[in-house]
Amino acid sequence: MNPLLDLSSLPRFDTVRPEHVAPAIQQLLAEGRALIARQTQPNVTPSWDDFVAPLIDAGERLSRAWGIVGHLHSVLDITSWREAYNAMLPEVTQYYAELGQNLALFAKYKAIRASDEYGRLTPVRQRIIDNEIRDFRLSGAELPEDQKPRFQSIQQELAALAAKFSENVLDATNAFTELVTDEKRLAGLPTDAIAAARAEAEAAGRSGWLFTLRMPSYLPVIQYAEDRLLRETLYRASATRASEFSAALGHPEWDNAPNIARIVELRRELASMLGYHSYAEVSLVPKMADSPEQVLAFLRDLGTKAKPYAERDMAELNDFARNELAIADLQPWDIGWAAEKLRQARYSYSDQEVKQYFPEPRVLAGLFNVVEKLYGVNIREDQAPVWDADVRFFRIERDGTLIGQFYLDLHARATKRGGAWMDSAISRRRTTVGVQVPVAYLVCNFPGPVDGRPATFSHDDVQTLFHEAGHGLHHLLTRVDELWVSGISGVEWDAVELPSQFMENFCWEWDVLSAMTAHIDTGETLPRELFDKMLAAKNFQSGMQTVRQLEFALFDLRLHHDWQLDTAGVQPLLEEVRREVAVLFPPAWHRFANSFSHIFAGGYAAGYYSYKWAKVLSADAYAAFEEARATCGSTLDAQTGARFLKEILSVGGARPAIESFKAFRGREPEVDALLRHSGMATA
Repeated sequence: MNPLLDLSSLPRFDTVRPEHVAPAIQQLLAEGRALIARQTQPNVTPSWDDFVAPLIDAGERLSRAWGIVGHLHSVLDITSWREAYNAMLPEVTQYYAELGQNLALFAKYKAIRASDEYGRLTPVRQRIIDNEIRDFRLSGAELPEDQKPRFQSIQQELAALAAKFSENVLDATNAFTELVTDEKRLAGLPTDAIAAARAEAEAAGRSGWLFTLRMPSYLPVIQYAEDRLLRETLYRASATRASEFSAALGHPEWDNAPNIARIVELRRELASMLGYHSYAEVSLVPKMADSPEQVLAFLRDLGTKAKPYAERDMAELNDFARNELAIADLQPWDIGWAAEKLRQARYSYSDQEVKQYFPEPRVLAGLFNVVEKLYGVNIREDQAPVWDADVRFFRIERDGTLIGQFYLDLHARATKRGGAWMDSAISRRRTTVGVQVPVAYLVCNFPGPVDGRPATFSHDDVQTLFHEAGHGLHHLLTRVDELWVSGISGVEWDAVELPSQFMENFCWEWDVLSAMTAHIDTGETLPRELFDKMLAAKNFQSGMQTVRQLEFALFDLRLHHDWQLDTAGVQPLLEEVRREVAVLFPPAWHRFANSFSHIFAGGYAAGYYSYKWAKVLSADAYAAFEEARATCGSTLDAQTGARFLKEILSVGGARPAIESFKAFRGREPEVDALLRHSGMATA
């Protein structure tokens, strides 16, 4: 059997090959089309059992098989898998476009909505029907027949452009290397970063130390390297990835500027066809926020509160650089390095010092301990076929019963796209033979082991791991039995970050950190004195960090709402947004947008604001655990965790996110906790 068609258990990563993709996906597409033809016959009763259930079954087969292909395109982006993915992407996109515009299917769903049966359905199934009707409208089902081919063509081209955007970023990232042969130029760099650079050079058959734009190599240079030219070289290379400057590398086809212009143009055309003023309005229909104007007001209000703190942060950094570092012209490639120097001067510790206390095995054990205490589960290592020998697999049990499994792919590789993410491999649902156990992918790009020693993580890495674990828990701990709203499915996009950002808070609790640290050399637990310094520095430059995120969110929303793109591209908009909220202004040659995969290739178009929107929800939700700490002595309170599980994690998309939040907190969300956690609360 073609391994992509064997969906009886876990994905068969040990046997699946690129040549399996086309036959399997084409067969599933054909089966799907045949089913749709049958289901739209007049004699098929528009009911849940006879109409909806078979469509769910067929849809899951295709989504699971294509999900495996998409996952491998992200974590094993070699030529054969890239070609296999891109070859089938237009056909899959066309299928879903046809599905969304099928008037006969749409009519059946509307008939269910108008029938007596609808009132007898469970609220969860009613929500699924309502979501389907909404999504049909957003997919162009109500367009005139002569406009539907154009709408489908737009969707196909957008899918291809997103894939190309992501591939260009990865190729441009991998193309750059900087070889250092003079050991003096390594001054300031951590020993593990130097060892990794030496290993990178050896793997390339070169002598010296080889640095790349992958984060485990790039970030230590930007933060610690005393060599200003080395910092500038890597900064410039990173800032100009996938831009017109790629022509100098012999690869003008990597320039994402034309892709950006075309993506924005097509999204605007799609929105106009649906009768909306902007793509941002389309994007917000299935989200919590009511309108682009509401989101803009939210972002600008937060910007008004944050910018004075950001200006203070920037002034302090400039003064320190001028007076202590003899740098009168602080440049962007100096910011990370100077900020680390200022942090060390002010709080008497460095990120590198902290990193030695976070070896990977202890961090994982600490994360699992938090999950187990809060939610009454057990996490154990398990076995499954994987796509790389570095990948691990785990199972989650409650009272001896398996409730979820997940893959853990932590370390950076040349064939893996950058960033960190969680994705679904299998979603929970109830079938005729019982409950289907959910399975998740947790993927990061942390530094790996060097010279036989375990990898050590920065505190930022630890927070990233907890963040992705939060997404994973949302998927894995669901108790919803209906596939289309189980786990993260059906959750409003601007609420999906709530569980992930919520988990980050535990990385600032003494009882959590003290139990998950052991110095890589001595085994010593993180000293309380050092933790207190970290806590004092928690909001170090939080103003600058906040306005940076607001810059991204405003750029995204305005690009998809009220900005008229012309031959000048997106740079004028970036500059306008920066004048409004930024305190740090990159050089004119900086091409941030060209690698902004979140909005051009990652599903966050007109939705990047959700990181801040959900931050309000997550900070307020975590305040309940802080309240519990006041009475029981720890935020790892099982009773509060059980309520969070019941009202937030377990319900997934089965009800509106705001209802879930209010069920947990007993009220509407408030911004106070976010401002307090960010050190920007007013007296």
